[in-house]
Amino acid sequence: MLLDTKRIFFWIVFIGLFLSACSPSTEATPTSTPLVPAPTANAATATPKPIRELTICLGHEPNTLYIHDNPNPAAISVLEAIYDGPLDSRNYDYQPVSLQRVPSLAQDDASIISVPVSEGDWVIDAEGNLIELIEGIRVYPAGCQTTSCIITYKKDMNLEMDEMVVNFSFLGDMRWADGAPLTADDSVYAFDLAIASREVTSEYLLERTESYEAADPNSVTWRGLPGYRDNSYMTNFWTPMPYHFWSVFTATELLDADVASRFPLGWGAYVVDEWIPAEGIRLVKNPLYYRADEGLPKLDVINFRFIANQNTAIAALLDGECDLLDPSIPLDGQVALLQQLEEAGQIQFYSTEKMSMESLHIGINPSSHDDGIISGNDRPKLLSDPKTRQALAYCLDRQAVVDTVLHGLATVPDNYIPNEHPLVTADHNLYSFDLNEGTNLLNEIGWKDLDNDPSTPRTALNVTDVPTGTRLELDYLTTTSIQRRQVSEILAGSLQQCGIGVNLHFLAPEEFYAAGPDGLLFGRQFDLAQFAMGTEGNIPHCDWFSTASIPNPANGWRGENISGFSNEAYDKACDQASFSLPDEPLFRENYQDTFVIYAEELPAIPLYPYLRVAASRPDLCGFSLDATVASPLWNIEEFDYGNCAQ
Repeated sequence: MLLDTKRIFFWIVFIGLFLSACSPSTEATPTSTPLVPAPTANAATATPKPIRELTICLGHEPNTLYIHDNPNPAAISVLEAIYDGPLDSRNYDYQPVSLQRVPSLAQDDASIISVPVSEGDWVIDAEGNLIELIEGIRVYPAGCQTTSCIITYKKDMNLEMDEMVVNFSFLGDMRWADGAPLTADDSVYAFDLAIASREVTSEYLLERTESYEAADPNSVTWRGLPGYRDNSYMTNFWTPMPYHFWSVFTATELLDADVASRFPLGWGAYVVDEWIPAEGIRLVKNPLYYRADEGLPKLDVINFRFIANQNTAIAALLDGECDLLDPSIPLDGQVALLQQLEEAGQIQFYSTEKMSMESLHIGINPSSHDDGIISGNDRPKLLSDPKTRQALAYCLDRQAVVDTVLHGLATVPDNYIPNEHPLVTADHNLYSFDLNEGTNLLNEIGWKDLDNDPSTPRTALNVTDVPTGTRLELDYLTTTSIQRRQVSEILAGSLQQCGIGVNLHFLAPEEFYAAGPDGLLFGRQFDLAQFAMGTEGNIPHCDWFSTASIPNPANGWRGENISGFSNEAYDKACDQASFSLPDEPLFRENYQDTFVIYAEELPAIPLYPYLRVAASRPDLCGFSLDATVASPLWNIEEFDYGNCAQ
């Protein structure tokens, strides 16, 4: 494709810098990008070092390489080679990459200061809302960390509130791939671009940011609005963008400019050399990479190919046309084959659990109950008793799902976050598959097997808020995906062993996820609904099950708590958890409180974490999967093959 003049200028500068590092003469005009230094007179007879290439196959073509234009998963994999860091998330924790360290209260990189506020100022209220301070607004005053000390603002009140201040310092002597110094101004420029781009993924944080400024050439300072206590504050750093190179473009122009969307300038291990639409992207080693003195990157060229079909991708791996199959290729349905190929020594197979989790959400409080009147057309309160929901959990053979559908590669979760999360303990109720425990609970509640036939639905006899004679028969909704069909059929069969009638409904995604009030999920018109919820951050989202997150007319039927679950103790614990910081003792305690209440009340039953699956040539080194990394190519500069595997 045609390149704009800015990209041509970049390559002239880049190649010139490369040659100047390899030869005492700076007068030569190159015609292509050399990948290895030219031989000197003293080494004229030396054999040139062969160019070492690696081909990574992606499941789709990147939609853009411009960070502020919502890059898709394939693009994020490519971007890992262009930008290094600034932070990596691994094993549910953050590690500095191009930053000097992860900011923390303990090391004084982060602090909480008291600032005066007055009527008309923008603050974060006690419910976490961005709001203009006026009389009647409830807020946390300075020094207050619990709901017991929340106050209501009155006009002319002398009020101080807490403000978070976080300093980020990146490594010195960092350079862009064209040789220009990377400075704090580049990160501030990225912040300005994020605002101008109205970037959806960071809109929440941008609204709660008071300022983001350069403190010195290698440091920036983020300040939150008064009242905003961000328990992910250590990530509030904007990935630098090259002000010296892009500033001639407006934020709107950058969306379509090749210099941002296809050939972005970075400081990472590689630079984009070529992009052939619908075919592939070629990256070459960046000679100015700040870790070059460590011998990194180990490979000279990275080729990305686009292969959507998993069978085609596996065949390409076996034929040597792909060296690594990125998890953006949907390989989770080919696990058995990949395991066989690994046993035969033909490939390496990789898998790990993801943060995203499939759950069975329970229709505790349908929207038709919101008026407080249960009419003849309304569904009875079949699932309002927590013991009924606990019985469902005992009657679900989730382990059979993991063993068969997921090939034993996952663990059955006990709460709304994966079992591997460091906040998880065993101090809450566990529900292993147990038909006896499940049927005993149902009998205790009043769901009786009157015909002594477990294959038929039980009948209500003195069940609280349920008319006598009502059958325990539930509609189970999910999408048409093959995996969900397999899972729901296994779970429906195990529920029926407890005398729970199940009617499976497989809906097209547009019908399943339709907006409220007419949509079944967000209109809260279902008994059981199976789907996934997940997050990219390490902090649990307890608010998924808070009263404030129930979809209803007041919030435009938007919210994650489609079960309609409402529990005052849970809301309080979640509010306290969200307001506390990871550095503080109450952080862990508050989240533990939400886990305990969730496990007792079960607004949803966690089924299994999703898998991240990859495969590679047998002798690939350096590649590994992690549950919390944004991209599986987080350490692409360390990838190698050959003798390294021995």
